[in-house]
Amino acid sequence: MFNLFLAVSPEIFLMFATFILLIHGVVFSTSKKYDYPPLVSNVGWLGLLSVLITLLLLAAGAPLLTIAYVFWNNLFRRDNLTYFCQILLLCCTAGTISMCFDSSEQERFDAFEFIVLIPLPTRSMLFMISAYDSIAMYLAIEPQSLCFYVIAASKRKSEFSTEAGSKYFILGAFSSGILLFGCSMIYGSTGATHFDQLAKILTGYEITGAQSSGIFLGILFLAVGFLFKITAVPFHMWAPDIYEGSPTPVTAFLSIAPKISIFANISRLFIYGSYGATLQQIFFFCSIASMILGALAAMAQTKVKRLLAHSSIGHVGYIRTGFSCGTIEGIQSLLIGIFIYASMTIAAFAIVSALRQTRVKYIADLGALAKMNPILAITFSMTMFSYIGIPPLAGFCSKFYLFFAALGCGAYFLALVGVVTSVISRFYYIRLAKRMFFDTPRTWILYEPMDRDKSLLLAMTSSFITSFFPYPSPLFSVTHQMALSSYLVV
Repeated sequence: MFNLFLAVSPEIFLMFATFILLIHGVVFSTSKKYDYPPLVSNVGWLGLLSVLITLLLLAAGAPLLTIAYVFWNNLFRRDNLTYFCQILLLCCTAGTISMCFDSSEQERFDAFEFIVLIPLPTRSMLFMISAYDSIAMYLAIEPQSLCFYVIAASKRKSEFSTEAGSKYFILGAFSSGILLFGCSMIYGSTGATHFDQLAKILTGYEITGAQSSGIFLGILFLAVGFLFKITAVPFHMWAPDIYEGSPTPVTAFLSIAPKISIFANISRLFIYGSYGATLQQIFFFCSIASMILGALAAMAQTKVKRLLAHSSIGHVGYIRTGFSCGTIEGIQSLLIGIFIYASMTIAAFAIVSALRQTRVKYIADLGALAKMNPILAITFSMTMFSYIGIPPLAGFCSKFYLFFAALGCGAYFLALVGVVTSVISRFYYIRLAKRMFFDTPRTWILYEPMDRDKSLLLAMTSSFITSFFPYPSPLFSVTHQMALSSYLVV
């Protein structure tokens, strides 16, 4: 019983810590004695502390990694894939919270509830990563979506943020309905919700006729719902507007956290038991379409956040290349890609968040950044070069292993499209570097220095981006264990 509690203690602690943060903020923000303080920084530090303690509790459960624990009628599973994906998710959450401490950003958030609504969906995503049942999967994905709708519209004085929250709510509810319909069709055709049971049914060739059609449509609806939530083409239409209208830390959070939890869950659901030739062709098409549209659409963008939004769409295509292979090597390359993509995205949005303090919105506003803040310009350029995949940066290793996995499973056209779109993407990434180093702006902007928290965050992510190429063994070992655990079930 103690081992069971230790296995789920991170999720339980984060849930109670979030409630305590909410009560703390409500009591003090309505207190006349303390002159009604906004409490954004105070609650932010407490939220960051709660996430770090959750990370420590997760590390304390490391001896249980060889045990597939039973919890709530086999609804969740703890293994290497769960463990390391949850660590990555908590690190990304901590990085997102650390972007919210600067005073100018706090004035835009206006309320402490913004900070509380970051650990709350993180708790749901922790459950989703370990979910091993379609009921648990849906019950975990819905609370996180509800929090995303709110934090996307958290800048109450901005009509763009309100529009982003409204669009996300309407389209997100539509995708949740598709996801639920797929789960219900699978349950109606098989009478099973547990992933182990579904795997035995779907690999046993015991179902024919209308029952097979129901299962196929259910899996198809599940795939569509997941593809929508990870902004994959052709279900990407919501991403640019929502990424642009949301506060910059929220955009960073939406770009990373949902993808970690969803890729971990679909690796269990599809790879283990229901990954057929038809589903593989669907993912091939979506990967190719995402890479092409992400590369071409980003060329026409003039705003920094919309450029990064289309870049995120393209990188979803690259990362899903590994998933489309359906092999252990493909899953390992997918996990390597997620780790590196998360570090690059946190670095990029930390820089954008610092630049937004001086009202930098358009790419043209980056002119002469190298003269005003050369270190920031060099770091931003290095992150963009890593997005391209230029050696010896981490982005090169990510794309190399993804394309190598595609070649290993015979998906030569998929690898070719990935290489070509990577070459095309050089245009708009290098355009940012050109604007910062070589263009003379019409009006000079005095860029404010980056605060200490973002500087520390940027130092850690930049160190990973530059040091991964000479010493990749630790991440390779970790992702290999994670890929094996997605196939080998205790």
